[in-house]
Formats: sequence, structure tokens, C-alpha cells
Amino acid sequence: MVKGPGEDLTSCLPLGYLNTIPGSISERGCAYCGAKHVIGTPMKDVIHISHGPVGCTYDTWQTKRYISDNNNFQLKYTFATDVKEKHVVFGAEGLLKQNMLEAFKAFPDIKRMTIYQTCATALIGDDIDAIAAEVKEELPDVDIFVCNSPGFAGPSQSGGHHKINIAWVNNKVGTFEPEITSDYVINYVGEYNIQGDQEVMLDFFKRMGIQVLSTFTGNGTYDGLRSMHRAHLNVLECARSAEYICDELRVRYGIPRMDIDGFGFEPLSISLRKIGRFFGIEDRAEKIIAEETAKWKPQLDWYKERLRGKKVCLWPGGSKLWHWAHAIEEEMGLHVVSVYTKFGHQGDMEKGVSRCSEGALAIDDPNELEGLEALERLKPDIIFTGKRPGEVAKKVRVPYLNAHAYHNGPWKGYEGWVRFARDIYNGIYSPIHQLSALDISKDEIPTGTGFVTARMLSDATLSDDIKNTPALQRYDGKYDIIAGLRTKTYPELPAKVVVAAAE
Repeated sequence: MVKGPGEDLTSCLPLGYLNTIPGSISERGCAYCGAKHVIGTPMKDVIHISHGPVGCTYDTWQTKRYISDNNNFQLKYTFATDVKEKHVVFGAEGLLKQNMLEAFKAFPDIKRMTIYQTCATALIGDDIDAIAAEVKEELPDVDIFVCNSPGFAGPSQSGGHHKINIAWVNNKVGTFEPEITSDYVINYVGEYNIQGDQEVMLDFFKRMGIQVLSTFTGNGTYDGLRSMHRAHLNVLECARSAEYICDELRVRYGIPRMDIDGFGFEPLSISLRKIGRFFGIEDRAEKIIAEETAKWKPQLDWYKERLRGKKVCLWPGGSKLWHWAHAIEEEMGLHVVSVYTKFGHQGDMEKGVSRCSEGALAIDDPNELEGLEALERLKPDIIFTGKRPGEVAKKVRVPYLNAHAYHNGPWKGYEGWVRFARDIYNGIYSPIHQLSALDISKDEIPTGTGFVTARMLSDATLSDDIKNTPALQRYDGKYDIIAGLRTKTYPELPAKVVVAAAE
């Protein structure tokens, strides 16, 4: 559908969370992917083992930057039972037990494990729970969580989100008692520490005097997540992946749920005020907001002037659809011409469409041909999406930013939002992308005219506050913001030579 003038959300909305059409080249993940790749794997001190063919675990390994402070154990290693045809015929329970014992022996410091069911082993009926109980009896110091979420357990990866959320609260929450060190205790839910997003937010909470009991599940510990029942408040970031456990914790333990947004100056400020108001420490939130805004707003405004009116296809998948739609238009000057979901539900589509402007094209789960047709029709300046559709966009000369794993994150927080704007700026104004649009059989190849970036930065109308922006590097009265970072200096060369090279 295309959002028309005055249209409300009851007319012509695309349906979400439907089964993919057989034979369609969809970009969706399966329920197993949603459970292991999105929710489970960010837990850092766990052996994550997939019981199934090796391709399942390989497809969900290292495709997002879920960094952790234990030397990224969960990113360095992936584990699979490597089920073959003979195991499908004769059963793979013995293979699973052997793999579990070998994994614990290979990594004796890791005492926690999650087993993920896949389509193949679910279809043959392997009893994973029974095998887990046998291993725990043989190794009394280990703990094991079983996640039964084969790929066919839902229309998309969202089905796996639900499965692992409910299984965790059913089987593990309440089995570990934490140490409480503050009067203000939260669980930070639906946060996966992509490129360090979580660390930015934890710093804000620490400055407010708030104890983060557990993070579900970025850089999270297995035992820490077992103690979620002792928090005073569940702070929810990604509602699409983790609202299920928040709602269950409210029913079972009476812990209230508060939805927040870490993206964008205004949404983040509102979120910090909400948390402060809940605990009666709103003044602490206001201090952070004032300090961070004063520090980073001038840089955001600089990018906004240069991004104003640029067209964006916002195709990130789930909650980022509506976390970003309004904020990038209001705070970066961008124009969202299309929104889409891969695995979002109807509510995600409704919120996304409501927050974008008139004329935006809304699609649910487009296949490759539909995606190419939309790009040809809309002619966006940039697209925010995942790696697979992003590579397709590059083939038709549309630059993309990785909406799932980021290019140069973190993107949360005030500084992170400026970093996001910088990545957008670099994507749109990249000289390589500008040259890629040339047809060398007929187009004139420009030489000696200088990059658009260099010409803009040489503009005499730059205000003093922009000239003094830390992201800018000064060379003999000129400025360079290529890559938005401190560019490499060459002390052996005169400054004028460096400027000439940049231009």
C-alpha cells in the first residue's frame, strides 16, 4: 500500500506475519533463527549448540555483532551436532549426547549450555530434554537450557522469539538469587549489544544510580538471566523480540513493563525521563539529557543540513521500522519513501506506517523481484536493511547501511545517533557510489572537479560552531570530514598537499 493523504491505520494496511509464499525468494529467517541467532546467542558464557545439520548453525553464526566482554566467546565459536542422513534414519540422540560431553570437555571453564532444536531432529522426534537430563546427571556442575524451536515453529523468526522467551521464563527465571546493590533495579530487555549499543545505555543507567540486574540477552550471563524475577522494573527496548517475557514477568512476579527507545535525541530523552519519573530521580535524567544534548546536537545539526530531503527506504525488519521512521525525518531531515517488515507483526506495520509521511510505500516480506521493483520506482538515495537485500541494492547502484549489524556502531545514545547520521552521510556522498552510477560507454567522466564533500566543506558560509566541531579536521583553512573521522595525517607532507589529495 501507499500511504495517502489523511489515511488512517484501518485502511489498506498490508498484513504482517504471514506464511511466506512457497517458491518465493524471501529474506525472512525461520523460527530456529529467531530463537538462536536473535535471542539466545548474545548470552556470553554459554555453549550454544544446534542439534541438526551443520548448515543451520553456520547460517546463524557471526552475522550480527553481538559483542561481549569475555573475549567474544559466543562469536568465536559455534557448535553443531552435524546431523547426517544416517542420523535422520536411525536417530541422533546418541550423537547429541556425545557432542555435549565433548563440548564441555573442550571448554572446561564454560558450565552452561543451550541446545536448539532444528527441523530435522524435531521431525524424527529426538528427545532433547531426556538427553540434557542425562548429561546434567553425569556432570553435576553444569546447567542446560533446552529450546524447542524448529524452523517450522512459526511463519518467521518472530515465532522463535516467542518460543525462547516463554521457555526461559518457564524453566530458568527464579532459579538463581542475585545480589541487590541499589534501590533502583531494572532488567534491560530486548537489548542485544549490537556493536556496543548496550554499553552506551548502561552508562546512562549507571549515572542515574540504577542497577541493571540482567540484560536480555546482550552480553548477558546465563545465571544473571535466571535472576530476572528480582527486578523492580522491566525496561523494554525491542518489543518485537522480547515483549513476551516482559508480559509474563508482569503476570507472574508483578514487575511492571516500560517501553523505551534508545534511538534519536528526543525519543531517548523521553525514555530517560520516564525511567527517572518511575523511580523518583527525574533530576538525574535531566542532567544527563542536558549534558549530552549540548555536546552532540551541533554535530547532528551539521549532518541534518546535508541530509535534508534525501530519500530513504527503511527496510530493517521489526522494531527499528518504527523506532527510526519518525526520528530520522525529524532529526536528520531525511524523507522515508518506503517501510517494510520481514518478520514484523501487524502492530509493527501499523506503528511504522503511522510514523512515516504521506506517499510512503509499505510492503510486508517482499521477495527479490518486488524489492527491485520498489527500488526502481522510488529511486532512493540510500536503503537501511540487512546484508542480503543490501547487496542486491548495491547491484542497482543504491548504497545501503546494515540495519541489523550496523556499519560503524553503536548507533544508540546521543553520540551514537550522530554516528548513525555520519554513516548515512558517508553512504550517500561516497565518491565510489557516485562513480558507480556512471555509464562509461556514454557518460562523461568528471575529473579535477573535486568531491561533493570537499566542496561543501570549503564553503565559506560554514558557521564557527560547525568549524569547531570535533569531527572536522582542519588543514590550512579547509576542512575534511571524509568518513567523519580524523583522517590520517602525513607529517612528512605539507598541509596543502593533504588538502589537495582530499579534494
